[in-house]
Amino acid sequence: MEEIRFDDIDTLQTHVSEEYGDFCESVEITQEMVNQFAEVTGDHQWIHVDVERCEKESPFGGPIVHGFFTLSLLPMLGTRAKPAYKTIGVKNAVNYGSDKLRFLSPVPVGSKVHSRTRLVSAEAGKKGVRLEQETAIHVVGNDRPAVIYNMITLLQG
Repeated sequence: MEEIRFDDIDTLQTHVSEEYGDFCESVEITQEMVNQFAEVTGDHQWIHVDVERCEKESPFGGPIVHGFFTLSLLPMLGTRAKPAYKTIGVKNAVNYGSDKLRFLSPVPVGSKVHSRTRLVSAEAGKKGVRLEQETAIHVVGNDRPAVIYNMITLLQG
């Protein structure tokens, strides 16, 4: 795997692409996980937690995962990723913000999800290097992503 120093902007920019990398290993989302997320967030909307009602009334035939729960799986999915390069020399990496978040399709409870990422930009700034990465989270087997998220990370040495 190629190692790139975090402040080597020119080399990082060679990895900016319209194409996503490979999918990571998948994660299965259980009803228990969804219920735990509902407890933590206080979001007990029936479409997520009431299995019997969902089977009768939901247009999806069963409960669906909270969009923000799906998004919150990014750290777990990231540890399962197969990156094209490794950034080295970083002493501190801070979640700096987001430029885009879209929930494009439902994730049925019991689904497996996986993600893939592409580098959108790498820029030197006063406080460090800003990397913008776009991640698409998909239900395994679906071409259309469930979530698209652009995350900006500030890297410091």
